[in-house]
Amino acid sequence: MTNKQAKDFLAQQAAEQAARENVPLSEIERKMMYFTESDPASCPNPLEINNEFEAEYETTEYESKMSKLLHHAYKRLKEENPEGNRNWDEAIRTLRKGDHYLLVLWDQPTGERPPYDSLKLFGTALLVIAVLLAFFWVADKYHIDRVSRRYIWDVLAALLVVSWRPARRLYALLIDRFHRRTNGRA
Repeated sequence: MTNKQAKDFLAQQAAEQAARENVPLSEIERKMMYFTESDPASCPNPLEINNEFEAEYETTEYESKMSKLLHHAYKRLKEENPEGNRNWDEAIRTLRKGDHYLLVLWDQPTGERPPYDSLKLFGTALLVIAVLLAFFWVADKYHIDRVSRRYIWDVLAALLVVSWRPARRLYALLIDRFHRRTNGRA
């Protein structure tokens, strides 16, 4: 597969996905998928295309739009057409050998979360809370001194805060109360 064939295939799939999703896709947006400065066979006049594009479009919005279309098209191909999926993978491998703007569009995250991702996060939060409660139960049962408990609590809370952004709010609410309790100031 040549660079031109790879880009033709990927651009066609993106255009088909745009039509399925009723997303407008202009001619210059299609041409930008072919953009590269290193392969004149797949992108004649790259500077003209780039100048025309920059005069009319915002790059970040375009990249986000095209990334979503490409990822949706890939998902569709994966479900509907295994041969098309193999062609997609081959096209990406072919383009990875050079410097092509289409790879920037493909490699950009879509910002969409996988299904049930929020449920997984909630489950993880419940698991962390259960572990912390078990720790405090063990500490009370075996009379682990307050200094050790406070140190361990601080380490666990810091790990939680660093690893999970919503936990920062919970940490802010609970840490002061816990420190007051462990220091005898209910």
